[in-house]
Amino acid sequence: MKDVNMSAAGPSQGARAPLGGSAVHEVTSVGAILPGATLGVMGGGQLGRMFAHAAQQMGYFTAVLDADPTSPAGLVSHHHVQTGYEDAAGLAELARLSAAVTTEFENVPAQSLRALAATRPVAPGGDAVAVAQDRAAEKAHFTRCGVACAPYAVIETAAQLAAVGDELLPGIVKTTRMGYDGKGQIRVKTREELAAAWQQLRQVPCVLEKMLPLAAEISVIVARGRDGQMVNLPPQLNVHRDGILAVTEVHAQAMPAQRQALAVESTRSIAQGLGYVGVLCVEYFVLADGSLVVNEMAPRPHNSGHYSMDACDVSQFELQVRAMTGLPLVQPRQHSAAIMLNLLGDLWFRQGDQAQTPPWAQVLALPGTHLHLYGKAEARRGRKMGHLNVTGADAQAVRATALQAAALLGIEAF
Repeated sequence: MKDVNMSAAGPSQGARAPLGGSAVHEVTSVGAILPGATLGVMGGGQLGRMFAHAAQQMGYFTAVLDADPTSPAGLVSHHHVQTGYEDAAGLAELARLSAAVTTEFENVPAQSLRALAATRPVAPGGDAVAVAQDRAAEKAHFTRCGVACAPYAVIETAAQLAAVGDELLPGIVKTTRMGYDGKGQIRVKTREELAAAWQQLRQVPCVLEKMLPLAAEISVIVARGRDGQMVNLPPQLNVHRDGILAVTEVHAQAMPAQRQALAVESTRSIAQGLGYVGVLCVEYFVLADGSLVVNEMAPRPHNSGHYSMDACDVSQFELQVRAMTGLPLVQPRQHSAAIMLNLLGDLWFRQGDQAQTPPWAQVLALPGTHLHLYGKAEARRGRKMGHLNVTGADAQAVRATALQAAALLGIEAF
């Protein structure tokens, strides 16, 4: 029977199988955790759900820690520990159930990951996640790795605010912590607007980034093992709307080969500098002159990597499983050109305030379409409900199909 809450106290099972009596934590001579073990994930959102599906397909059991009883990942896992991320008893239960632990959410407390690491392999580790959670620390790390980022200033005090150079304006003020999908960001043109923005953000620590002339946005996903082995997915060309990823294109014509190579090299350097273990996504801005500056990193699988579920022989979620368990990392092969459309809850409200199911049958009649919905009970505007992957033999055909699907769904053309 699936655990839907914290299990009653009892003798430690040493991460044994939940549905039988055999031990599930078999370790090979090189330390790999083999299928049959239970893998834990901090966070119950859609990324955790897709991780759980990938792990289960490979023969693992899964355990999720998330306070929401209807979390997408909790609903499909063998165990659901329904506590907060900092609950000591919940963390102890997840450690008892799991042979190794990962995270699907960048804002899981780094200290909780460190606590789990006292008894179980955790990938990514708390120290790496802590860097990704703080924009100032993140930018300092990028600089140490020799990867260029936009000119910026840290603002933590009124004195630092006053000392900001005029050359950084116009710019974007971003909270150093807890910002994602465009949240915690305000564009400013003048010193007066800068001061007002910091007040609006309640004077929490922020960074001011100089606005640069952007031509495009791209991202790269790498996976790194404990032995330092590293592989990557092909670089992804992204379109954001209102701070949320809307479209990802991945094919040979998406960007010049030299740009792809530089983005991969930079991302590998960032992961290596962290001693990172797990799946890491790094986002970049392409400037008007063709140069790259790094934007931010996410210590987990990423929306822009969802195409890999249908267009590659190894998805980003299988890479997550392989990295955390010590299984060999193989270089993914993209076998199909791909476009991913992000499906927000707005699509359910095209006809007014009453939610209506989008025309899935018409969309799925198009060649090469693959629908992934996240099992969320209620559609809400701005809420990520799923994604649609479109694959095919060539970029032109995939783009034509993706535009047809977008028109059917009411997604703005790209």
